[in-house]
Amino acid sequence: MDIRIGITNTGRELSFESSENAADVKAAVASALDGGASHLSFTDVKGNSYIVPTANLAFVEVGSEETRRVGFVA
Repeated sequence: MDIRIGITNTGRELSFESSENAADVKAAVASALDGGASHLSFTDVKGNSYIVPTANLAFVEVGSEETRRVGFVA
């Protein structure tokens, strides 16, 4: 699933693919924002870790869990 994160005062977005499901990502973001956590932590499919401060969080876009098809479709 693709995750895209916008950070305030930054011209670029953080975009990566995660093996977590959409419900878990949404729950983690909601609990961090509601609980007043200082940061969010994500891991992509390659094992890279991302730590994002919640104070500078502009948006979190959670893509579909559908896998991409490879090849030509008639």
